Amino acid sequence: MGIGLQFQSVKKLLLIFGIVIAVFALLSQLLQLPYENYIYSLISNVDGVGFEAETGLANRSNVEVDSVLGIQKSNEKRLNVNSTIEINTYSRQHGKMGNQSDQHLQLKSPAARPSDRDNVIEGSRNKTMSLLPFNDKGLMENQATGFNIDGASIMENKRRRPTSISYMNTLLLQNSISLVRSQWRSAREGELRKAKLEIESSPIIRNIPEVHASIFRNYSKFRRSYELMENVLKVYVYKEGEKPIFHQPYLRGIYASEGWFMKLMEKNKQFLVKDPKKAHLFYLPFSSLKLREALSNQNFTHQKELKNHLINYIGRISRKYHFWNRSRGSDHFFVACHDWAPRLTRKSMETCVRVLCNSNIAGGFKIGKDVSLPVTYVRSAESPLKDLGGNPPSARPVLAFFAGGIHGYLRPILMQHWSGKEPDMKIFGPMPRDPGGKAKYRELMKSSKYCICARGYEVHTPRVVESIHYECVPVIISDNYVPPLFEVLDWASFSVFVLEKDVPDLRNILLSITEEKYREMQHRLKIVQQYFLWHKNPVKYDLFHMILHSIWYNRVFHVKSK
Repeated sequence: MGIGLQFQSVKKLLLIFGIVIAVFALLSQLLQLPYENYIYSLISNVDGVGFEAETGLANRSNVEVDSVLGIQKSNEKRLNVNSTIEINTYSRQHGKMGNQSDQHLQLKSPAARPSDRDNVIEGSRNKTMSLLPFNDKGLMENQATGFNIDGASIMENKRRRPTSISYMNTLLLQNSISLVRSQWRSAREGELRKAKLEIESSPIIRNIPEVHASIFRNYSKFRRSYELMENVLKVYVYKEGEKPIFHQPYLRGIYASEGWFMKLMEKNKQFLVKDPKKAHLFYLPFSSLKLREALSNQNFTHQKELKNHLINYIGRISRKYHFWNRSRGSDHFFVACHDWAPRLTRKSMETCVRVLCNSNIAGGFKIGKDVSLPVTYVRSAESPLKDLGGNPPSARPVLAFFAGGIHGYLRPILMQHWSGKEPDMKIFGPMPRDPGGKAKYRELMKSSKYCICARGYEVHTPRVVESIHYECVPVIISDNYVPPLFEVLDWASFSVFVLEKDVPDLRNILLSITEEKYREMQHRLKIVQQYFLWHKNPVKYDLFHMILHSIWYNRVFHVKSK
């Protein structure tokens, strides 16, 4: 009798266990969680930087080169499968684009990561890099097994569940309802609550050009929210923290966005308050670039020490002030553009509004709470608006253009399918690093209809903003990348999103867009441009104000309603 009861109990437990497993499996399918992407993002160290960052390193110091490329010094063993492929590159000697039979580029295999500066893409004629080799059928071949895998299969293995732009739109709507809201009561919270109600009930603005309204999700709400930000928002900047990691903006290069925001925020008179009790938001003014360089300069010996440095900083301000503990950091924000920033802040600053260039939804970026920071490559701190604009649509004979380092798993596949294959597809590896090469790069952007913004090691790339500056419709090929100012802009109205697995069909996708549709997108792009410009003295609706507005907007909509 006792044995029978025990047997029945075991059967019930097994049944319950089976039900639990089935429920988890069902939830996983329903939520479409990109586990593979998340794991990949955790081991990724370096972003796919833009051309001018990739090619502008010749005159920099070793520390500067390391910081631009985001290289992690490591003793880990790397995959070393050697091969070369012929790449369509720019020949200064012949003054044209073409296949150079004597020129090969080093390429990294999808699994390989750079261990030091010498393993980074080299543009010289006589060097080669490791790559899973391509055979004569356009397939990648594993040397050990001889097993062929086409580009689409590799993409499928890397990212089985990419997050499309349409699904991101859905997440934005869901997260505006579901994310945890502020629970404490204060006068500042009351002001944000009132602002939220005013934004939600903002009257429709009718006397605006249709093309301008089309680039926003809801132009009326944006305008009302922006006006309230100007009139209501107050920010307190913590004075704690020592230079160079804190309070020292760096205004050039691919990480310039965090430096420009820091500089303009710390000297702002409209939004800053000296009394933290009057603040709606609290700014943590550290530089992820300078934090990364601290490792290069051997002030720190391991990434963990960089994380601990930020943890100690949070501990310091939470002991001195009560604001962090009151909100658990949810009314605090930081602005960080280095590739490592999501990982370095994941534990210590997870509750903050994180303003990140590496806005990878598969790596923990939370739509509706975090803010996507545009990667703006600034060549001159004195003249950040240099070389803006481009040719009119009728003077853009090139269908699509890309040039840059061939790193990460996606760009080798882009090169294999489109380098030198069609005369209207100008797809190249690195261009010369001298002024002439950089000028040619800008000329090609200004004379192309579409500019390919393909991810490198990480999801973000300076090419998105470069395309906007040169009025070339961006074609974003980076699954799980949340584009900048996503809270308010309708990116599908002025750009093209292509899933990574669809790279082999890239030309057909672009040719399927009618001339009328292209001209609409290009016209909208010219209007969008004003929102992506840095000014030495900020002006209304410029990039400084638009980033601050996204922070404000996300904060307002996470205040608990009465």
